[in-house]
Amino acid sequence: MIKKFFSKNSASKGQKLPLMTLREVVMFPKAIVPLLVGRESSIKAIEHALNNYNKKIFLVTQNDPKKEKPSAEGIYACGCVSRILQMFRLPDGTVKVLFEGLQRAAVNPEKVDFEQEVPEVDAYLLVEEKNENPETEALVRAIKEAFEEYAKNNTKIAKESVQSINSMENPGDIADAIMPHLKVDFPDKQEVLEEFDQFKRLQMAFAHLQGEIEVFSLEKKIKSRVKNQMEKNQREYYLSEQLKAIHKEMGRDNDPKAELDILQEKVEQKNMPDQAREKAMEEIKKLRTMPPNAGEYSVLLNYVDWILALPWNELKDTRTDINLAKKILDEDHYGLEKPKQRILEYLSVQSLVEKMRGPILCLVGPPGVGKTSLARSVARATQREFIRQSLGGVRDEAENRGHRRTYVGAMPGKIIQSLKRVKTNNPVFCLDEVDKMSMDFRGDPSAALLEVLDPEQNSAFNDHYLDLDYDLSNVFFITTANYLQAIPAPLQDRMEVIKLPGYLETEKTRIAKDFIWPKQRGFHGLTQDDVSISEGAIAEIIRDYTREAGVRNLEREIASICRKVAKKKVENTDKAEKKVRVTAKSVPSYLGVSRIHHGEREEKPLVGVATGVAWTEVGGEILLVEVALMPGTGKVEITGKLGDVMQESAKAALSYIRSRSDVFGLKPDFYKEIDIHVHVPEGATPKDGPSAGITLATSLVSSMLNLPVRNDLAMTGEITLRGRVLPIGGLREKLLAARRGMIKKVIIPEGNQKDLQEVPDNILKGLEIMPVKHMDDVLAEALMGTTREDLFCGQASVSPLSAKLIKDEYREQAQ
Repeated sequence: MIKKFFSKNSASKGQKLPLMTLREVVMFPKAIVPLLVGRESSIKAIEHALNNYNKKIFLVTQNDPKKEKPSAEGIYACGCVSRILQMFRLPDGTVKVLFEGLQRAAVNPEKVDFEQEVPEVDAYLLVEEKNENPETEALVRAIKEAFEEYAKNNTKIAKESVQSINSMENPGDIADAIMPHLKVDFPDKQEVLEEFDQFKRLQMAFAHLQGEIEVFSLEKKIKSRVKNQMEKNQREYYLSEQLKAIHKEMGRDNDPKAELDILQEKVEQKNMPDQAREKAMEEIKKLRTMPPNAGEYSVLLNYVDWILALPWNELKDTRTDINLAKKILDEDHYGLEKPKQRILEYLSVQSLVEKMRGPILCLVGPPGVGKTSLARSVARATQREFIRQSLGGVRDEAENRGHRRTYVGAMPGKIIQSLKRVKTNNPVFCLDEVDKMSMDFRGDPSAALLEVLDPEQNSAFNDHYLDLDYDLSNVFFITTANYLQAIPAPLQDRMEVIKLPGYLETEKTRIAKDFIWPKQRGFHGLTQDDVSISEGAIAEIIRDYTREAGVRNLEREIASICRKVAKKKVENTDKAEKKVRVTAKSVPSYLGVSRIHHGEREEKPLVGVATGVAWTEVGGEILLVEVALMPGTGKVEITGKLGDVMQESAKAALSYIRSRSDVFGLKPDFYKEIDIHVHVPEGATPKDGPSAGITLATSLVSSMLNLPVRNDLAMTGEITLRGRVLPIGGLREKLLAARRGMIKKVIIPEGNQKDLQEVPDNILKGLEIMPVKHMDDVLAEALMGTTREDLFCGQASVSPLSAKLIKDEYREQAQ
């Protein structure tokens, strides 16, 4: 078979080209074919052809399309030398390529090295045999007429293709141009490709074309038969409807539209606004004039059903007993005094007035502090139905406001759907993760909530599907969010924001002891006689195994302990059961080595090292600031993955020192003789904020004057260029971190004195709080080895490096 291609019909010398195999596709000369290429080897062959072979490539068909990697026996010997016209890379990694067939060619498959990354072949161009036969011209005319008839039935064939084939005279070219358009199996196409005789090839193409025309004719007959059957079914339906009408006149059957009378009666009896009732009556009137089989009939019927299903004026009796509500809230949640107080205030006012608009609260706090579960407890305390809708990832406005009825399959938004489900118009509605919404071309869902969460507007909420005003003023809306900054300002303005800070260690201990431990013990089939846990063990888990603002990870760790105790109990069924006591010492045997490291103070006072306290989402942390001075030219290096605000605080602290160089006894140009490196350890943790300003300044002054900083003292506060100490946030968490880090004294801005009222007494116990107004007060308290008078008159002791920075007269006095 291969020998026939390497005779007088082939060129004497092969053309070196990259090889690409095709599956169930045969490439013909003169044909332009788009192909979707997904195999990695084929993509590499295309790239190789583009880069090294002037866009030429040899395309050959596999005889077994199921094989992913062909072999010498798996390809035909005859193929087509082609040119790559265009190539597009698609997002899924595949490539769309437009090929143009140039000329038949043959290769010897046995000489192809398929182990290469891109196989290359010697393609021998094949010379066609011209057969001057009297029948040729007649066959050319016949096949052109047949192709025109085929193109009329096949709309995928462009008019330009028909015109191009009609303009051809060469029989072989006509056959090659027609074959790609036919739905013929690839072995038959390959047989046509391998035929050298132009007349025989045209005969083969004509035979396949006639077969395709016959297939189209059969398809046309089948479609006509199906159409006649459909007309027959419609006729039967019409006669059936007439028969029903006759039966009605004879009293043998009910009116098929009698359900509309029942529907109308329900509308008249339903407790709903007049506007909604009038709208429903209009739709029922349209239904009476419409045949039941009409497409619009089911749409109108569904709309009326929705109007009837909604709880327009149906309010559930709520609980207003303040003492009972307080008891329920305390049973479900420990702490969270502010949101509880706000809910009790609402219940108090509701018991005094007949009508009060539902409040719109926004609970903002870190994950795991109980925002969503608190909303559920509010529903239980007030004896209302509870609805929760998660807004995380929602980016379509229609999720909340619904689609207009012009769309196929339109429905109301989630708000109206939820009210239909609970069948009452005064539930507690929790819009969870309101800060996680996004927007795209479908609209802005946060903007759609502006009407819902505005007490002045939500009494006339307009859903796109209903197109009626719906009163949401009785709904108790509670939204939750992790970050207030992510909520658009207009939406924030419509809600009463209540911030839920992270739980303190003492609060977590109480929650674990009273809530989490009994719950997890019951979940794991354990009783009080099986296992107990000490407060010390709970504190150990909180400190060394969790780092969070809420209690989710704490619950997971306690569940892990319960699982291990349950396993031990099952394994020791034969032995006498002993009660397991989980203590602080035994916690590592259940949970492994401690995973959390908390910052601690330095063992002794050091020069250039000051202790700060920082706020984090999971509580407070000790923050050490280190400063090193080196002989140099005035460069300042700031490291430790600090944010822009914290870097600016370091620059402000340095500018403060330079502006007061005379007071400190430093040379005016002292900074030109040294390089300053400021570093905050734990460089992998991002840090930002202005509250480390006085800590940075203290470290810098300590290094320049060679004075150690007290290791039992921590500080927090923002610094200005004039040395003023400004208030900061997160004071409660920072004082907790100081107490945990064995700090005895904490310097805070004077403006934060009022915030001490919100700090629990058990945190303040053992801590000395020193409010300050100016940086001078901070330095006088924090630096050791000198008095206030000496410090601000250049009388401090000096090191060899810092001595170069101090004025001559002060240096002599110090020495």
